[in-house]
Amino acid sequence: MSSLNFIGGEKGGVGKSVAARVLAQYFIDKGQAFTGFDTDRSHASFTRFYADYAAPVVVDTYEGLDMIGGVFETESGEPAQHRAIVDLAAQTAAPLARWIKDSDLLALMTELGVTVNFWHLADNGKDSVGLLDRLVDCYGEGPNYIVVRNLGRGSDFSQLDESAALGKAKGLGARVISLPQLHETSMGKIDRQNASFWAAINRRDGPDALGMLERQRVKGWLKATYATFDSLPL
Repeated sequence: MSSLNFIGGEKGGVGKSVAARVLAQYFIDKGQAFTGFDTDRSHASFTRFYADYAAPVVVDTYEGLDMIGGVFETESGEPAQHRAIVDLAAQTAAPLARWIKDSDLLALMTELGVTVNFWHLADNGKDSVGLLDRLVDCYGEGPNYIVVRNLGRGSDFSQLDESAALGKAKGLGARVISLPQLHETSMGKIDRQNASFWAAINRRDGPDALGMLERQRVKGWLKATYATFDSLPL
């Protein structure tokens, strides 16, 4: 299956880049080819951790965004079996929507046999509910919606679970998953290493190297996350 994965949530601090990074590691560990795109000019964290797989893209220009769709075409003109991960920076919804609609991207991806997934990373606040509603209203039927309760950004998601926005998304077939929380100290060490999750659990030296039990916890976190991803159309 080919898939185009927009990792969003529109607001900052909901864990979009973490989700993009763990999805990248999932594809690597499954031996599935993919290309990553990083739209965050300020932090570029996806590119920082997965430099061999991700490249920056300017979301304000069609020329930049066209690079995303281009990964699904081969020189022969036949569709390529591939996957793409787009780590969306905060406040990129409007230019992305214009590009998608002007390019009739959803119809083109359907023609090429590419599944389009909109990931909505949510914390336990009210803003995430409203932004989900706007996402579903923008694209309606056609793409898949993957609503992610990020347990690293809260534990009580009752506002989201009981919302009309989530009900609307479920009516369009949305999948609702939870991203487990990784211990804060371990995540901090991984971030300071600028390391992929694979590198972090295999590195033994340096001031931010993970200890034996920390590595075990990261492995458990990846295993639990992968089990959730296995049920998705990736």
